[in-house]
Amino acid sequence: MRIMIVTHYFPPEIGAPQVRLSALAAAWAADGDEVTVVTGIPNYPTGVVPPEYRGVIRRCERRDGYRIVRTWLYATPNEGVVRKTISHISFMITSVLLGWRASGPTEVVVVSSPTFFSIGAGWLLARLKRARLVVEVRDLWPALFTELGVLTSRPLIRMLERLELAAYAAADTVIVVSDGFRANLIGRGVPADKVHTIRNGVNTRDFNSRVTADPELRSRLGADPDDCLVLYAGTHGISQGLTSVVDAAARLADKPIRFAFVGEGADKRRVQRRVAELGLRNVALFPSVPHDQVPALLATVDICLIPLRDIPLFSSFIPSKMFECLAVGRPVVGAVTGEAAQILREAGAQVVPPEDSKALADAIEKLAADPRRREAMGREGRSYVEKYFDRRTLAQQYRKLISSSGGSQ
Repeated sequence: MRIMIVTHYFPPEIGAPQVRLSALAAAWAADGDEVTVVTGIPNYPTGVVPPEYRGVIRRCERRDGYRIVRTWLYATPNEGVVRKTISHISFMITSVLLGWRASGPTEVVVVSSPTFFSIGAGWLLARLKRARLVVEVRDLWPALFTELGVLTSRPLIRMLERLELAAYAAADTVIVVSDGFRANLIGRGVPADKVHTIRNGVNTRDFNSRVTADPELRSRLGADPDDCLVLYAGTHGISQGLTSVVDAAARLADKPIRFAFVGEGADKRRVQRRVAELGLRNVALFPSVPHDQVPALLATVDICLIPLRDIPLFSSFIPSKMFECLAVGRPVVGAVTGEAAQILREAGAQVVPPEDSKALADAIEKLAADPRRREAMGREGRSYVEKYFDRRTLAQQYRKLISSSGGSQ
């Protein structure tokens, strides 16, 4: 089958959607499909275009058995609503004008959302190529920004909600990443036989318990050999509630426990300010690392954290990074609710209420003092993701769904 993936974000950019979509493209190509990815010039999250892409209007590449068509867009840091919106609109336009002919014939267009602008590009490309349209929903947008307080204008919210439902109506198939998302869409009138759940997962071959810890990396992260090293790795955004993690670190400032934050995002400055306000010496912040370095990073720490804000909508969210932490055999403490909490408990992880710094600190302190329990949790988590969340198996399930316009749940 000839499959086109339309996405604003793609490697070498770092992030969960980039990992998910590149893994899907590679898996489908390995199974014999002709896969083309239409995406933008790399610049996320800093807004800085790598030297090899500067001045590029369109570039065609090959990677892992599939084609990539990159088109110019307005590059901007991942902050500021107006500039980010301009960036997304620019990609919507150039992906169609510059990517239509260069991408070649296709039977199915898979477009990953958010945002609506990428869906608009996917819809136009599907119409031009007379292909089926599959809309993948990774976030409930605009509901997410409404609950976070980013969007407050009721007329604007209503308009965006109408656009959202129009996008689902235009799609032949809608793929969501959690059962909670599926229930949300069905409850708002999207036909149940159109909406299917394919959760995130992990490449269990690259992320595995055989990856060894790196003592030098551990030292660079701020931990001595006898310290317990706690890690948050991922987007530093308004959804994660990372200041509550900093507050938990403050409660443990006199313990041999060190915290490392690795990643970038719109909320990183707030985290830095909170660390400075509290004068913490047991917390260190670091930039993002390439995805191929993440297994070694996770294997080097003692405890991984998966936090989210205490917002009702987040009960349907499943942070994809938790599967990577479990896969390398590291104990996980999740400050989450809903589906994510259920999965973590089934995987033997520790779950505490979101944004409860005392509960988080207590859980970390108990685990730090119990190496045997940490080892047992790591083994149980690894076994669980091998059984239920191997990315190759999930890609095959996804492929069966998009081979036709419908199918049963």
